[in-house]
Amino acid sequence: MSVTAQSVWNNCLEFIKDNIQPQAYKTWFEPIKAVKLTDKSLSIQVPSKFFYEWLEEHYVKILKVALTKELGETAKLVYIIKMENTYGNKQPFTERIPSSNRSAVKAQDVDIPLNNKNPELRNPFIIPGIRNVKIESQLNPNYSFENFLEGDSNRLARSAGLAVASKPGGTSFNPLLIFGGVGLGKTHLAHAIGVDIKDKYPEKTVLYISAEKFTQQYIDSVKKNNRNDFIHFYQIIDVLIIDDVQFLSGKSGTQDVFFHIFNHLHQNGKQVILTSDKAPVDMQDIEQRLLSRFKWGLSAELQSPDFETRVSILKNKLYRDGVEMPEEIIEYVAKNIKSNIRELEGAIISLIAQSSFNKKEITIDLAKQVVEKFVKNTKREVSIDYIQKVVSDYFQMDIDTLQSKTRKRHIVQARQLAMFFAKKLTKASLASIGSQIGKRDHATVLHACKTVDNLTSTDKQFRKYVEDLSKKLSV
Repeated sequence: MSVTAQSVWNNCLEFIKDNIQPQAYKTWFEPIKAVKLTDKSLSIQVPSKFFYEWLEEHYVKILKVALTKELGETAKLVYIIKMENTYGNKQPFTERIPSSNRSAVKAQDVDIPLNNKNPELRNPFIIPGIRNVKIESQLNPNYSFENFLEGDSNRLARSAGLAVASKPGGTSFNPLLIFGGVGLGKTHLAHAIGVDIKDKYPEKTVLYISAEKFTQQYIDSVKKNNRNDFIHFYQIIDVLIIDDVQFLSGKSGTQDVFFHIFNHLHQNGKQVILTSDKAPVDMQDIEQRLLSRFKWGLSAELQSPDFETRVSILKNKLYRDGVEMPEEIIEYVAKNIKSNIRELEGAIISLIAQSSFNKKEITIDLAKQVVEKFVKNTKREVSIDYIQKVVSDYFQMDIDTLQSKTRKRHIVQARQLAMFFAKKLTKASLASIGSQIGKRDHATVLHACKTVDNLTSTDKQFRKYVEDLSKKLSV
């Protein structure tokens, strides 16, 4: 009987099956296909790079033993990674990596065939017809570390940003994912990192782009049949900054192409910086393989600034604008506008405008008028404390009872509703919601949200609870 790739691999599988858990075998070995056998080298095809990485990390020893039994001590295993090809390119993407040479992985490029006859690299940021491949960073120089003031709410993210700016691609913060609610400075910090890198390393190619624009460029590249040029363009970037990465939710084609770009950049020591309005664990409709990569580096949260930080931000803004303002007025504004930095600065700009246009002195009364109007006209972000109060009042219990460990049905349901509305109406992470509602973990919050969804569709009385609370919380 002749020895084929399939027969060798079948024998290897028999050995592996006897030595690992059935579920692990089903997940990690059943999808693999034997491709070819050349001398003592067996090529196998795996569905993704994530698959390859998992096998190398968790099953390399058993693979080596199984293959050595079949082909002897000089046996080699070559991975062929077939990357999903959904847009009609004639050839699949493949990458060949010998298992016996793990160091080769870092330097290995994804082999992407070029369909275009014109070998000139297309730059999606320039007008077609202009022969210019210079890549502008798209950074805003006004966003710097100097005017990104440090406080307890942002210390980790700011420190990580400084470390990345000093050594892009050379720290363990790769990717660096900065997440938090609206107006807390995610975009500012992302730009500040890029600006600092450009100052320190002018030879590096730094590019800032919103996830929305990245998606649009990708769609255009598919329409024009130059998807490969699009990928090649992003693969030459040294520092890629993508803002609002949650925008990729549900866009499987864009996620797929970003996955391959991310892999290439990461393997070649390039830096990736991402911003998002939520933590990876809370992102919906983002492929698991991408989420796993987001967690490789550091996820740093920007929280609402405390009172002292708000005062510092206002003083810094006034100093930069050359405006003087009494201390009590600065403190009044800082005390009454707490949600985010954008609203805080907006209020102080409105106050200065009112004073100059109406030729009025900046007094505490004028500050009260402006702040009152500003808060009224600004969409209020419901707090978790407020949600707990509304839910507790509705069910005629106090907040301590709502947060207690009791398993009484009506209290459990009230607690689950509070978690459900906190997830729906705030930007807080699941972990943050859980810790504020009775010191629960994020899995409890996730379970609560699913339970509320199920009961709303099956229980008439429970549906009324949801409708009543929605009205009270002005959803």
